[in-house]
Order: sequence, then C-alpha cells, then structure tokens
Amino acid sequence: MKKILSTNTNNTTALIARLALGIVVFPHGAQKLLGWFGGYGFEGTMSFLTGQAGLSYIVGLLVILIEFFGALFLITGFASRIAAFAILVNFAGVVITTHLHNGFFMNWYSEANKGEGLEYFILLFGLALIVLIAGGGKASIDGAISDNDKEN
Repeated sequence: MKKILSTNTNNTTALIARLALGIVVFPHGAQKLLGWFGGYGFEGTMSFLTGQAGLSYIVGLLVILIEFFGALFLITGFASRIAAFAILVNFAGVVITTHLHNGFFMNWYSEANKGEGLEYFILLFGLALIVLIAGGGKASIDGAISDNDKEN
C-alpha cells in the first residue's frame, strides 16, 4: 500500500494533472449523486443507468461513486493512483458502450453526427495516466502520508 501512495512531493506536474482531472470529473459525479449542475441526482441517475443504459445496480452505483468520490480524492490527493485508475476504467466503459461510434469530435453542432466523440476522453485518459504514473505529487494527502511513513 505504501508504494501506491508514494509520490514525489515536489512534483508540480502531478498536482496539475490530478487537480485538472478531479475538477473536470467532479461536476459529472455531483450531477449523478446530488443532482447539482442540472443533474438528476442519485435516484434519477440510477433509474437511467439500470434502465435505459442496461447496467446492473452495482455497476451503476460504482459509476456514481467513482465519479463523485474519485474526483474528490483526486482534488485532495488522497489515494490518487487508485482514484485515477477507477476513473480511467469508468470512462473506458463509457467510451466503449456509448461514444466509440461517434468519431473524434464532440459533434454538438453537426446534424449528421450527434453525440460526443473521443476528444474529451483522450484528454481525460492522458491526465489519469499521468496521475497513475506520478501519484498525487505536490500538496497531496498521499505525499503527507508517505512523508510520515519515512519519518517513522
């Protein structure tokens, strides 16, 4: 477990990557869990995920929890690698099941091809991979825990 939490507490790149990823994913999780930012909240999201999307209850629950708590973990730098991995797997599932056929671009304004493409997800995956490799970096709870382990 110590290796998962270990990080270079001077790594600003890891700090930027985890904050960017956490800040971008948090509103998605808050929509799903709390109904913030125009979302449907827990019940509405679970109804969609288990009904229209066809996911099992446990997978739907994991989607909501990963997007909300995973984002908070990244913002605070707690269990950064675990949170980044969970977000990576979560959004890989989203891409494979929903967005893969939409092409590269977001396509919001194209009548021919409605739906989100892959560009957002490529950026998300890149940030998640940086956090997976580097850990929480500067100003992270992981760094404080790792430093405390070294002192003891």
